[in-house]
Amino acid sequence: MPTMANITVKKSDGTTDVTFSALQGSSGDGVAAVWRCESVGTAAGHKPSVTMTSRWNGPRTARRVDASFMYPQIATDTATGLTSVVNKVPVTISAVVPVAVPDTVVAESIAQAINLFDSTLFVDAFKTGYAPT
Repeated sequence: MPTMANITVKKSDGTTDVTFSALQGSSGDGVAAVWRCESVGTAAGHKPSVTMTSRWNGPRTARRVDASFMYPQIATDTATGLTSVVNKVPVTISAVVPVAVPDTVVAESIAQAINLFDSTLFVDAFKTGYAPT
């Protein structure tokens, strides 16, 4: 099974690197491994994140691996100066992209998610059926 590590992917520009820091390795079936991009946003809830879990199927004939990516759109209220999440783009096996999210946020979230899922660590986890520990 793969070992937990930071993952570096390309932004939508195809040139700039983005690092998802390893926050927590999976301690077993159904417990998520967690990564977060620390270079975006000023609060934990404002940062893109990804989780991965793994477990056996019912008859224990296969391993199930689930990964979820979340990319927030943040905005600053000009009256109060407070920054908050106004939309989120969640990506799993399929992506749900709200129409209210700007094209640049959609492009960035999809590019990072696809590149993250294509990383050696994720490919190895899906191949072995185990989330990184």
